[in-house]
Amino acid sequence: MSNSHLFLKSGFPRAPLANGIGRYVCQLQRITLKYCKNNGSSKGMREFLENDLVDFSRANPGTVVYVKPRRHRTAVMSAEYLNGEKQWINCRNMTREEIGKWVELLRTQAGAAGEVRLRKLWHTDIPSIQGAWTPFTHQHPSANTVNLPSEELSRLQVKDKTATERLLELYRAQKASSGEKSDS
Repeated sequence: MSNSHLFLKSGFPRAPLANGIGRYVCQLQRITLKYCKNNGSSKGMREFLENDLVDFSRANPGTVVYVKPRRHRTAVMSAEYLNGEKQWINCRNMTREEIGKWVELLRTQAGAAGEVRLRKLWHTDIPSIQGAWTPFTHQHPSANTVNLPSEELSRLQVKDKTATERLLELYRAQKASSGEKSDS
């Protein structure tokens, strides 16, 4: 077993800034698309810029899009998120559709670092000081010393009438007051 997980960032799984509670805020702050105007490996990026970039920009007005031509370099896209994280993707020899899928993936991510060691699978901002609830939380302490199976604990302990019994009584009373004969 390796200990490489010890060098990862550690944290709790949580939505950034309680995102989605109330309203959704896209976490992608800016995306930079870098390409070469005449290099063959940037062909897919050039096609994406010509055909799909304007639609993406109109659909996502909260995201700033930078287009940066560079000579004799491969196509690259870099994304910056509201929490300060940055992601970089090499787009060498990618098609227009592949670049569109990567841009959509970057748009929908929360910007968390790629690999995070989770300390727990759940997290709460306000932990309870009473402890975790169990089925035995509100049981009488005498139930701890009873030998099981027990006739005493197996019986249905109903002090009041059930809701069904109360509804049947109300129904019968209503029928009797209206002069009809009860069917039970």
